[in-house]
Amino acid sequence: MINRRNLLNLIGWGGGAALAATTTRSLAAADRDVMTTTVGTPQPWTRTVTPNGWTLPHRMKDGVKEFHLVAEEVAHEFAPGCTAKCWGYNGSTPGPTIEAVEGDRVRIYVTNRLPEATSVHWHGMILPSGMDGVGGLSQPHIAPGETYAYEFTLRQHGTHLYHPHADEMVQMGLGMMGLFIIHPKDGEEPRIDRDYALLLHNWALHPGTSRPDPSVMQEFDLWTFNGKVYPATAPLLARTGERVRIRIGNLSMWNHPIHLHGVVYEVTGSDGGRWPRAQWRREVTEIVGVGQCRDIEFTAVPGDWAFHCHMSHHTMNAMGHGIPNPIGVDQSGIEDRIGDLLPGYMAMGENGMAEHGEHVAMGMLQGPPNTLPMMGGEGPFGSVGMGGMFTVLKVRDELPADGRGHDQDPGWYRNPPGTQARRVSDDPDFGQPFRHGKA
Repeated sequence: MINRRNLLNLIGWGGGAALAATTTRSLAAADRDVMTTTVGTPQPWTRTVTPNGWTLPHRMKDGVKEFHLVAEEVAHEFAPGCTAKCWGYNGSTPGPTIEAVEGDRVRIYVTNRLPEATSVHWHGMILPSGMDGVGGLSQPHIAPGETYAYEFTLRQHGTHLYHPHADEMVQMGLGMMGLFIIHPKDGEEPRIDRDYALLLHNWALHPGTSRPDPSVMQEFDLWTFNGKVYPATAPLLARTGERVRIRIGNLSMWNHPIHLHGVVYEVTGSDGGRWPRAQWRREVTEIVGVGQCRDIEFTAVPGDWAFHCHMSHHTMNAMGHGIPNPIGVDQSGIEDRIGDLLPGYMAMGENGMAEHGEHVAMGMLQGPPNTLPMMGGEGPFGSVGMGGMFTVLKVRDELPADGRGHDQDPGWYRNPPGTQARRVSDDPDFGQPFRHGKA
């Protein structure tokens, strides 16, 4: 019987150029490939999924995998109602994920359609000095309109990044970055069933503006997974019992403690590849520093599980800075008095900021143009009250096996009877709780 696996075993990985190109196109939507080692032993590896993103196709030419990046301005939507003029690659920010295999020879064309010179650095990768992509040091800058070629052999595996080393505060601040995933040539154990990749970034998109401000050092107002803020972040899907890997790369200007609910995961790798098993460690929160990559792995258990940065202000959108603190302040009459000068003004924050998102969602409050509520997204029990670097891991028994169906949202989880928190009273004086300082 001729199937995909048998076909690849017959032709070998990287056979004739025309046949290889045809095979590449036929596998573009597949979730798993099989490569053949030099001794002919098939080794499975799982294609990496970039939620809200995409993987860059390649062409085979004389045994070399050719990719083509185009640096250009892009119109990017962080979430419905908030679009900005950013810089990226091939029409998106982050740019497309580049995916290859340890031992591959790659040739990457970079065309510059920006108004200033650029370069591309292959972050954390072992390659010749002249391919390292530091403009002015290891190569001439790529001037507007020019195309440069980078060519090298992939001598490692793991989660890697690419970004400019040319006016990088501006170019990275406007969104120029991407993921570079290299699979091990000999496969890996234990086997990965679902492989996700997330790139962390921060933005200063001031309310009412249409272009991020790259001069901001700390006071960012949008924090993104793959260029999206919640509720626009795609959920991560898995079948119960599957082994899931989430690759996390950080090219923001802040460190992020990434927390996953529902499991104790293992931190298994970094830019340096999958670590020896003796170095794996069990965590529920892992700090991913600026310029670092971390891989986490776990066995999926059923439910809807929050996945987010644990910096509390990184799970909010349109953050305001340096404003008065109104919590606990009686604002009676404020709306009427200020409303005479500023029609539409609504007093908020007396009891916390959750009402901000609820009022915007209900249409009671009109925010500035091209901005978002601080918290957004409706769950099965009301407003989730989160934004920014937040998404949901959805694990179900009925999802397709073998890594398929990663883009088929199953809806919200239905908790089995007796496994959901419930209201037992609406009396604030309920029960006899112990209180500090009181007998």
